[in-house]
Amino acid sequence: MKSLVIAEKPSVGRDIARVLDCKKGGNGFLEGKDYIVTWALGHLVELSDPESYGEQWKVWKMETLPMLPEKLEIQVIKKTGKQYQAVKTQMYRKDVGEIIIATDAGREGELVARWIIQKAGVRKPMKRLWISSVTDKAIRQGFANLRDAKEYRNLYEAAVARAEADWLVGLNATRALTVKHNAQLSCGRVQTPTLAMIAKREAQIKGFKPKTYYGLKVKGGGIFWSWKSKNNSAATYSEEEIKKVKESVTNGSGVVEEVKKKQQKSYAPLLYDLTSLQQDANSLFGFSAKQTLNYMQRLYEHYKVVTYPRTDSRYLTQDIVETLPERVKACRGGDYGPVCSRLLKSPIRGNASFVNDKKVSDHHAIIPTEQSVSLRDLEYGERKIYELVVSRFLAVLLPPCEYEQTEVAVFCEGEHFTAKGRVIREPGWQEIRTIGGQTAYEDFQEDAAYEKRENDALKFQESMPEFTEGQKILFEEGRITEGQTKPPAPFTEATLLAAMENPVKYMESSDQGLKKTLGETGGLGTVATRADIIEKLFNSFMIEKKEQSIHLTSKGRQVLELAPQGLTSPELTAKWEQELADIAKGKAKKKDFEAKIRNYTVDIVKDIAASSKTYRHDNLTGKKCPDCGKLLLEVNHKNGRMLVCQDRECGYRKNLSRVTNARCPQCHKKMELVGEGDNQRFVCVCGYREKLSAFEKRKKESGGGVSKKDVNKYMNKMKQEAKEPVNNAFAEAFAKIKLQ
Repeated sequence: MKSLVIAEKPSVGRDIARVLDCKKGGNGFLEGKDYIVTWALGHLVELSDPESYGEQWKVWKMETLPMLPEKLEIQVIKKTGKQYQAVKTQMYRKDVGEIIIATDAGREGELVARWIIQKAGVRKPMKRLWISSVTDKAIRQGFANLRDAKEYRNLYEAAVARAEADWLVGLNATRALTVKHNAQLSCGRVQTPTLAMIAKREAQIKGFKPKTYYGLKVKGGGIFWSWKSKNNSAATYSEEEIKKVKESVTNGSGVVEEVKKKQQKSYAPLLYDLTSLQQDANSLFGFSAKQTLNYMQRLYEHYKVVTYPRTDSRYLTQDIVETLPERVKACRGGDYGPVCSRLLKSPIRGNASFVNDKKVSDHHAIIPTEQSVSLRDLEYGERKIYELVVSRFLAVLLPPCEYEQTEVAVFCEGEHFTAKGRVIREPGWQEIRTIGGQTAYEDFQEDAAYEKRENDALKFQESMPEFTEGQKILFEEGRITEGQTKPPAPFTEATLLAAMENPVKYMESSDQGLKKTLGETGGLGTVATRADIIEKLFNSFMIEKKEQSIHLTSKGRQVLELAPQGLTSPELTAKWEQELADIAKGKAKKKDFEAKIRNYTVDIVKDIAASSKTYRHDNLTGKKCPDCGKLLLEVNHKNGRMLVCQDRECGYRKNLSRVTNARCPQCHKKMELVGEGDNQRFVCVCGYREKLSAFEKRKKESGGGVSKKDVNKYMNKMKQEAKEPVNNAFAEAFAKIKLQ
């Protein structure tokens, strides 16, 4: 008898097939002597559409809500139905004795495989392949240590509970809002609280009143000294006070009160999980969360040079330690060769700073695999992400940075002054740098905390003269520094990801138990879904991007006003994730969770139906849709502006402009490409304009331009994206709207 292996994607399936010596090709599978390997295309089966339950839900009407089927059914996804049939055929082969689930090792991966098996109705023994990378070595080790699929039954139950809860709450709330206000509106347990966080940040910025603060720098003994107030702050809001201090100490004689010298150590930051990697990639390179995830998936699946990306852990397990030397060897390409060679000269040990079995759930932190790659083979984005992973991995293996920190305190005319200096003795992990001129680890974490605390930061001076207690210092004329308190910065994708991961400060409740729960459950969404949530908010036009900052649109603000209050708070998703985690651990029952969700669904539909609030399109244009005749809406997409039909059933879209990578020759900001055909032109916010043809000619003459082939390729990509449907969770549901 043979074993049937079900992978999540064709690329992974082919890798497994190669390792298992399955060379005979078939319709959606590869076969060998002992194994048959087939694959899904992501999800092949999904929860059934509301329309499939009967006539009552084919038309969107408030009277038929809430939709609460006694049992939620599953259906084959039409566009991938052919592959589902291929997998089903293999499962029913008489020479197949068992099924090995080899989908991604996580909650959603479990759902992908088990729904296929459930829909097919096959009953055969099942085993589970649980691996965190898809190198040949990892695959062989995984098949040598297959687990009984029963061990993951609770994980599957949690996955089903999550999917069903999102169906019940999301589709009912979306239908209720859409019918009530005759507009394309949607809300959900993660996307709506994320909107609420952005709204709260914008309110803080709008209501912020800046205050002027003052500090004092005085030169003496060859260095600069910073004034410190009696409450140990380096700034005051009183200009009168700082002027008096300046007058009293100028040309005065200070006395060294204290000289502190400390031998300090600075340790490398933790290894990456997906969220922290997405944050750094956005801050350093401007990559969106979705881009970073896509680059990681390619590095994981195609090149096999990094471990499983969708992890929320920043530690390794003890069993990984013995593989560290092989992983270091694989990183020797590029600029990291000397560091790797030095590490390999002595035994590589795992210490508690990055190895802790108790702090790893399903998957350990993201690290390189034992497989090497030529950096020349990687695209720009792939290379940058790979280098981030490698640099962080090597940093934790290097010794701490050792430095001597000196702090000198001087007393002059009743006032205190301080100067700090440091001298690095051993750079340790600080020698690791990211590529491309960026230095991810240049600043000490202690500096950042100190600067934040001190307001007008006391900077470290790299070299300081020697001072002794009691020594007299002549203070020359000082300089008053002035600044203004600043409002919180608008969210970028990096900071929004951080807020989603730790949204406690955005909770209205003062319940410490709820805050603890939210921290323990990892915040809003999961490490695997946050990038998609942000993309959905962009693509449903509820948020927009200005430069790198994220802002609410009018639609986003109105959705927050119209959505049931419970759906706008992080507390709800915290409770959900906690209960789902309990289901996965066998501490709670799926049926009890579902009963609560059904009651909640009834309540939110009642709230929406009874609301007296209204929705208003304030982005209507005077242009009519060429397909249905209704007025078009002008929306700001993530990468430009477009016209969309207000009728979701129509679906007409037209690009007005697209943000490009072409830089303005005057202000060097990214320009937009507008117009059609021969009238296409670049425009910049500074007022600069240039025809596309003139731009191409100028670039070609300067030797730094793009080819006509590149331009055509870019334009075709734009056209393709313009045809794509709005990518939100309810796109297909909206497409079937029949309001009555």
